[in-house]
Amino acid sequence: MTPIPMPDPHAIAVMLLTLGALYLFSRDFIPIETSSLLVVAVLAIGFSLFPYRGTDGSELDPIRFFAGFGNEALIAICALVMASQGLVSTGALAPIGRVVHRVWQISPLLAMGVVIIVTAVISAFMNNTPQVVLMIPILTAVAVRSSMSPSKLLMPMTFASQIGGMGTPIGTSLNLLVIGSAASLGVERFHMFDFIAPAALAAIPGLLFLWLIAPRLLPDKHPHPSFVNASPRIFDAQLHISDSSPVAGKTLADAKKLTQGEMSVVSVRRSQDLVISPLPDVILRAGDQLAVRDTSEQLMEYSRVLGATLFSGDVRVDAEHPLTAPNQQTAELVLTPASPLRDRTLAQANFDWHYQLIPLAVHRPGEEEALSHTMLRDVRLGVGDVLLVQGPAEQIEALKKRSEMLVLDATSNVPLTAKAPLALGIMAGIVLIASLRIAPVAIAAICGVLVMVTTGCLKWRHATRALDSSMILLTVASLALSLALVTTGGAAFIAQVAAAVAKSLPPLAVLSATMLFMAMMSSVISNSAAAVIGTPIAIELARQLGLAPEPFVLAVMFGVNMGYATPMADNCNLLVYSAGGYSFGDFLRVGVPLTLIMWLALTWVLPQFYPLG
Repeated sequence: MTPIPMPDPHAIAVMLLTLGALYLFSRDFIPIETSSLLVVAVLAIGFSLFPYRGTDGSELDPIRFFAGFGNEALIAICALVMASQGLVSTGALAPIGRVVHRVWQISPLLAMGVVIIVTAVISAFMNNTPQVVLMIPILTAVAVRSSMSPSKLLMPMTFASQIGGMGTPIGTSLNLLVIGSAASLGVERFHMFDFIAPAALAAIPGLLFLWLIAPRLLPDKHPHPSFVNASPRIFDAQLHISDSSPVAGKTLADAKKLTQGEMSVVSVRRSQDLVISPLPDVILRAGDQLAVRDTSEQLMEYSRVLGATLFSGDVRVDAEHPLTAPNQQTAELVLTPASPLRDRTLAQANFDWHYQLIPLAVHRPGEEEALSHTMLRDVRLGVGDVLLVQGPAEQIEALKKRSEMLVLDATSNVPLTAKAPLALGIMAGIVLIASLRIAPVAIAAICGVLVMVTTGCLKWRHATRALDSSMILLTVASLALSLALVTTGGAAFIAQVAAAVAKSLPPLAVLSATMLFMAMMSSVISNSAAAVIGTPIAIELARQLGLAPEPFVLAVMFGVNMGYATPMADNCNLLVYSAGGYSFGDFLRVGVPLTLIMWLALTWVLPQFYPLG
């Protein structure tokens, strides 16, 4: 057996950096944008201070580590995400909701099958994140009207979108990343329908599982019930100060001290025509009415502490006359990657004034309890957070039409505009141009976005908000690491070690193990990082074993798309994690068997279309 040559110091350093990067990408204590930029900076500075010359004598220019910002795959991903946002903004897929509802009235089982199939088919030609955002309110509304739990529908739907996304290069951003990375390493580029046949055949058992078995494995759950049912509601009321009140003759600041500073006074009404601003040094008198806004429990406590009488309008609050909030509705808002609240606090966004809604509570995936509304203004919100708000029905309806956040309530309607057919036609044109090889996907998608914007299907503020800065920087960092691994020989060394271990195994077993390993990696770290770092290693492994690299590239691509077992494996998982009220165990219960089904199916199907010889 030929001994494996030891890697040089540059390769060792890059492999250690790769391990460190994978650790950082899997941790929440540092933003993924920061860790990604740190990786690129370390590579650029390191290779500037310690230049590297290859076996041919050429020096690796550190500036090449920034080339990922102009990578064709990244440009295509960003353009497709923006184009997909045009479909969401125009409500172009809203007719699907009406069809699903009609079929559901006939047969829920048949309707579930329609949802699974339609979602998978659409995902082959549309980025799955905006599609899942679109389908969540549709299925939630259908479930409520049918007296079902949304948890039975949402997880199978999002997994179906991930399975369907395997079928074409534009189905998910992961596909474009793997294909672009492989093309830069000399593997012939895959085109629009090159691997749709093996993906479609392997999808059959997976979709059948999601249709007939997965709903039975999922418990009846409503979205975080403590959040929806027990969360506080805000009421406007008046506290009438009497002669016997301990705060009569004292300042408003003294009154607030008795409530530990929690009482928020909107105004002080002294007579029918005199309203005083709630300044701290205002002397309270008997007969004054304090206009306050808070939860019923807090208002009752203020009434007791201040010795005041609580009124709602002109009616005294008691057991027979509880607090009411006329024309007020509550709704749940899910923060999507395009949300303007993302990575901001409610105070920074001036939420109350901007949206004319009152925030009540926030639920964060993985946290059992909703955060109190009194803490909300300083909470930095992120993708997947669910914000409970209260306000007039017309304000909630206006928020739905703005398409800035996902509104989850039983009456959610997807906005439908006259631009919807045009948006669908533009997206179809992108797919057609790319499939006929008239132009690369990146060029077709960029042109599609331009047409959507100029025709009014998409506004620039919605287009740019659809972009995910963490995805962009993670892609750049992953491409930089991939370049360093290949150039320094780190990828070849890892592949040689893997080839030595797999030498006695049949090629099919090596291919299958590669796919399963990538699926496991994508469940615990960023699937984008796993995709771009795994691709050069898989290609080198195939070359070391004297096998065709194409099936190994597809094994990586299919493997990283199988992020079913954990909520953090995919952005879509995170969205339904909140909306469906799921637990970590629910993902394991459905995701692990689905991963095994897809792995076995693809292990059998892939070599039929891409021989290993």
